[in-house]
Amino acid sequence: MTLLDDLLGLRDQLSPPRDVEAHCDIPCGIYDPHYAQVAALTVVRMFQLMEAANPPGPNSSKEDVEAYLNSMARYVMVKEEHAQLCKKEVLILWTDYFKPEHLQQYSNLHDLVWNTTKLCSTVKQQVNMEAAQQLLGNVQQIAEIFWATKGVQTRRVSSHQTAGGEFVVPA
Repeated sequence: MTLLDDLLGLRDQLSPPRDVEAHCDIPCGIYDPHYAQVAALTVVRMFQLMEAANPPGPNSSKEDVEAYLNSMARYVMVKEEHAQLCKKEVLILWTDYFKPEHLQQYSNLHDLVWNTTKLCSTVKQQVNMEAAQQLLGNVQQIAEIFWATKGVQTRRVSSHQTAGGEFVVPA
C-alpha cells in the first residue's frame, strides 16, 4: 500500500462514496423492452391484489387490521417500485436506443413514450386499474415498435402469470 492508497481509504471512511446506477452509455447495444413489460404487468397485479383485499370491519381484531394494513402497504410499495422501473426502462429505450429515423418511421412514437411515462406517474399517484391496463398496452406497443426497428417480427404470448396479460416477444 502506498501513502496515496491510505489517504484515499481515509477519505472514503470520512465521506463514503455514494452508490450510483446507470445503464451503460458506451453504448452497449443491448436493449430489450421485456423488463418494462414485466414491470407494467406487476403494477396490474398489485392493483388486482388491492382490489381483492377485504378491508377489516368495525369488529375486526387488531391482528386482522394490522394484517390488512401490512398487505396494502406492501402492495403499494411494490406498485410504486415497478411503476418507477417501468418508467426507467422506457426512458432508457427512448434516450439510448430510439433514433431520429425511428421517429420518422413511427410518427406516434414520441407521444406514445410521453404518454407511457405519464401513465407510470398516474399509477403511482392513484389506484386506477384502467390506467394500469393502459400502461401495459402502451408498453406492448413500444415493444412492438422496438422489435420492428430491428426488423424482427413479434407475437403476443400469454404471460402465464396470475395477473394474466401478454408479453410482446420476437417471433
